[in-house]
Amino acid sequence: MPEEQQEGSEKYNRLYLLIIERYKDYIEEKERLSVAELPTLVTPYNPSVVKKADEIREGFDSYSYDLNFYEAGAKAFDFVKGNIETVVLPLQFWLTPEETLEFGMGDEIDKNILLCSMLIALGNPSAKVLMHIKDGTRKSVVYFEFKDRVHMFDFQEGISTFGSTEEMMKYFNIGEESTAYEFNDRTYKDIA
Repeated sequence: MPEEQQEGSEKYNRLYLLIIERYKDYIEEKERLSVAELPTLVTPYNPSVVKKADEIREGFDSYSYDLNFYEAGAKAFDFVKGNIETVVLPLQFWLTPEETLEFGMGDEIDKNILLCSMLIALGNPSAKVLMHIKDGTRKSVVYFEFKDRVHMFDFQEGISTFGSTEEMMKYFNIGEESTAYEFNDRTYKDIA
């Protein structure tokens, strides 16, 4: 990109940031979702999500859910981890999975919502986003059940497998001093 275009682009970016910061409270007020609305963010049937899931399936000679889902899920995890840049915006703003794919960026929650959508599109309706908030720190992961095991995809810690959902919850040390909830495209549940 020529230097003049780059300088112009940087000026626009600074201007947009100024506008966002000035109207942050107004934007966040309009952007807030109730917990009942969180499932609307998980969109496994969105054409962009379906297309990405189909691309993953095409990587197998003859995709079979029973034989290939776990590996396909790991490929979806690797795709999101490697191709979606983590950004922290100066305000709370929800992106849809389609927007996360389009821009190739999102915060941790956006990335987890995209991954959950992709896992459901790959055939596993048990995939859920798990949010845990403790001491002001927010942690989000995606987990799903497959072949009598619970698998957790965590962009910070990697992939973990547990014998049960209860075992996974103990791993998070979810208790009275924390807030936890999970959701996918069909359900929302308070855990703590």
